Formats: sequence, structure tokens, C-alpha cells
Amino acid sequence: MFDWTAEDLRAALAADPRTAAVVRLEWHPEIDSTNERALALAARGAAAGTTVIAGQQHAGRGRLGRGWFSPPGAGLYVSTIVRPAPPTPLITLGAGVALARATAHATGLPVELKWPNDLVIGRPWRKIAGILCETSGTGSRVDAVVVGIGVNLAPAAYPPEVADRASSLEAELGRPADGVRLAVEVLAEVQAMVRHLDASDRAWVLDEWRRFAAAGLRQAAVCWQDRGEVRRGWARDVDDDGALVVERDGQRERIVAGDVTWERVT
Repeated sequence: MFDWTAEDLRAALAADPRTAAVVRLEWHPEIDSTNERALALAARGAAAGTTVIAGQQHAGRGRLGRGWFSPPGAGLYVSTIVRPAPPTPLITLGAGVALARATAHATGLPVELKWPNDLVIGRPWRKIAGILCETSGTGSRVDAVVVGIGVNLAPAAYPPEVADRASSLEAELGRPADGVRLAVEVLAEVQAMVRHLDASDRAWVLDEWRRFAAAGLRQAAVCWQDRGEVRRGWARDVDDDGALVVERDGQRERIVAGDVTWERVT
């Protein structure tokens, strides 16, 4: 269980000028989904910086309709509203940059990024956190983006059947992680990333993403599904719109969504 409280978190946020843009914080001991709550708040006009954090989720969400295992006291589950809405692919990569920088600052661990939204560590890669960005708006108009982040603080944050491909900050550090410091760093880095996107500074986001994702872009072997067929190639880069650039049969292709599996990372 956590050794910190909502009051500890609020005090730490209030004391750090980098998180001044967090205008409202909701803390829930348990909730269905922090993203769902943040989306509801966004639909009602909640300001940028409104943030929902929970100690447990009963219906946490991941990419492609998957669930996110969220037991009590074992993970950091946070969703924050971003307005105006940046391009969704770039906000996803930018959220990854924010999470990687925050985790490195808070723990000193050599974390890496796996396209499009996983924070990983080690060889082979072990997943320690994920990101889900969802939009809020009316019709085709996007008014806001909710940046959802789930971090495995302790080994209990993931089920035993994925223990060979998942990890936690506690397992990697050999001691409990400081959840308050990590939450503050995450929110501070998200705000810094948003400022770059608001200033149309895509280059900073993409360069930082490439820095944390370098191991998976050095001609790493990957496979993916394309119209029901498994294809294989080599990961090369991300383009200016956040798509993964792969090489197959001497030709370069863009992957904009779906699952990509890294078969070997050196």
C-alpha cells in the first residue's frame, strides 16, 4: 500500500512551481477509470491542468481496447486534461517523453521508450508503464486531450502471467519508489511538453522521443500485422507526424497504429 496520502501529494504539487498549471486535483482511493473521469470533466468544460489520480482502478484502460491491471496501492494512475488539443499522435509521443524524463529524474533508472506508448527497461524489454491519450469534443471537433498514464510502482501492479515481460520501479530499484515525487515529476514534465507543442516545437518532442527510443530504432527487427498478414522488417525512425518508419524489402513504410513487436533489441 501507499505510504503517502492525497494531502502529501497536494502539498508537494503546491510547493513545486513547475506544477502551477495543475489547477485542480481529484484524488480517488478507487475509481473505475481515471481517464473516464477526466473525459467526463473535460466534456463539462474543466480547465487545462485538471488532474485525476487514483489508488486503484476497477476498469483501467490501455490501448486497442485492452484493460490496464490496476490493483490497490501498487501503481500510479493519473489522467490530466490538455487544452487546446495538440495533434493526437504527437501528444502520445510527447506524453512518452514526459513520462520517460520524469521517471529518469525521480529514480535514476535507465528507462527507454517503445513505440508508440510504452515505457520499458532492460534486455529483453520489460514494460513498467503505459500511456493512453483520448480526445474529448463534439462531432469531429476535438476540444481537449486526456493524457492517461499508468506506472507499475510495485510488482503487485501486474498479474503473474506477464511477469516475464513486465516490471515495476520497486523491482528495478530494489526498494519502494517515491510515488509522490514521481507524480510531481510526471505532471511537471507533461506541462513542459505541452508548452513545446503549444509553441509548435515538434522538433524538441521528436528529438527527445528518439533519444529515449534509440535502441529500438537502430535497425531493430520488428513484426506487425497488415490486413491480417504478419509482416517483418526493420525499425528505422519516427516521422514528423509520429508514425513509425520501417524498412521492408528495401522499401520504407509508415505504421500509424496497431501492434508492433520488437523481435530483438541490442
